[in-house]
Formats: sequence, C-alpha cells, structure tokens
Amino acid sequence: MKKIRLEVIGMSYSQSQSGAYALILEERDGKRRLPIIIGGFEAQAIAIELEKIKTPRPLTHDLFKTFADVYHITVTEVVINKFSEGVFYAKLICSNGENEQEVDSRTSDAIALALRFNCPIYTYEGIMNAAGILVEEESENSVTADSKLESPPTGLSDFSGLSLTELRELLQASIEKEEYEKASKIRDEISKRK
Repeated sequence: MKKIRLEVIGMSYSQSQSGAYALILEERDGKRRLPIIIGGFEAQAIAIELEKIKTPRPLTHDLFKTFADVYHITVTEVVINKFSEGVFYAKLICSNGENEQEVDSRTSDAIALALRFNCPIYTYEGIMNAAGILVEEESENSVTADSKLESPPTGLSDFSGLSLTELRELLQASIEKEEYEKASKIRDEISKRK
C-alpha cells in the first residue's frame, strides 16, 4: 500500500470536551486534513516540541528520545495504520542500524516522538478516505451553506436529522471556520451512513 506523507499543521482547543485538543495533520501533497482528538498531556508534549521549549527536567517523550539515543535506536518513521470506531492507531518504525522493528503506539505519542526524532509521519489512503477532511477553496456556495446550517439544536453530536447533502455542506463550513473537532464529528456521522 502506498503511504501518504503528513505534516503537523497545528492544534486547537476542544470546545465541547474539557481538556481535549484537536491535532491537525495535513497531506504534504494534497488538500486533505486529518483531525485527531487528543488529551491535554499529549497536546502539551507535542506543543512543547513544536515550539522548541526547553523544560528543566525531561518529560516522558524526551526521556524516551534520550534512552533511544543512548542505545543507538532511532525512530525512522511513524505510520498511522488503522482507524476504527473513531480511534486512530499508529506504529513506530524503529531501527538500530541493523534491525528494524515495529512498535505499537497511541497516535498522539507516536506524533510526539516523530517530532523529537525529526522523522516522517505517514498514513494510508483508506484512512484518509475514512477520516480525512477535504479542504476546498472558498466558493460562493460556502457562504450560503454557512448561513443555512448551524449546529443541530439538540447538540454538537446529534446530526441525525440532517441529510447527507446538508452534512457535507456543514462539514465544509466547519473546515472553513477551522472548527476541526466539529468537522470530525460530522465526518464520523457521514461515515456511519455509508
């Protein structure tokens, strides 16, 4: 299977889940984004590395990196290899120069380590089709869709009263507003109906 290279483009605080964040990955050579909901600790570990903040004592991911360096192990790539029931799964591809091993990992930890090892992050087409969000150029229709569709009156997670067309329009409006958590919930509702 052909791998798709991803880049970390940012994070946003979750409006509906206290202490949660949406980590946004983007296709390197495309227009799709992959929003992944992560916890506060993982978001902090990623943000510290993105901002190149030095902590007085090593955090868990920094300790892992130091330990790996001491024993001449490197993470050569991270692969987000599964998406099931709204949960992403990942693996670390590790090498000591002679042998290569795959290590199961939570996706948020894998990305925190990928940033520390400066290694590429990949996924597969099937995962991008199932969980990715296409970012289209703004059009005249997006203004119409945005003004017609707001969050369902019964709450953020109840989109059952909307048609697939309305869901797609709402999804696009959410992406344009950079409301990635809402977009991921709409994406999941669309996937359930397929």
